Amino acid sequence: MKKFLEVKKFYSLILFLCIISLISAIYIEYILEQKPCKLCIYQRLPYLAAIFVCFFGYNYSKNIFWLYLLTLTFILSSILSGYHVGIENNIFYESAVCTNENLNITEKSKLLESLKNQTPSCKNVNFTVFGLSLATINFMISLLVSIICVVVIKNEKNK
Repeated sequence: MKKFLEVKKFYSLILFLCIISLISAIYIEYILEQKPCKLCIYQRLPYLAAIFVCFFGYNYSKNIFWLYLLTLTFILSSILSGYHVGIENNIFYESAVCTNENLNITEKSKLLESLKNQTPSCKNVNFTVFGLSLATINFMISLLVSIICVVVIKNEKNK
């Protein structure tokens, strides 16, 4: 019985982490008015998926499948955020996902309006916490959670 309680606490902790991360991203975007790039938006998707995985994992904690799925989710998040960090540090070139649409507008007012709504480049860091970009922080969190998930799986298999 104690084994399942420990796994449930783990799911609860990861669920809390995901909710705080998403609320922080939304706060930075809408309250602090820091417009995210396309990759920043995409990096929220694994956290949304992890919320659902944690919900099912908590309710069906006897099934190790949810731990594997949570691990995969955060490994994918690590890859995505690592790619974003690589773009920010000029290790990788911006892909078509990051580049803005070609503006073929000749009317001045429409051009100014479209520039206002344009998403920032993925290589520009507009917001930092303790000198680290949000993509870097996301990479470190995702990598750490991935490693912890592997340790939890190992412990669950050995019990």
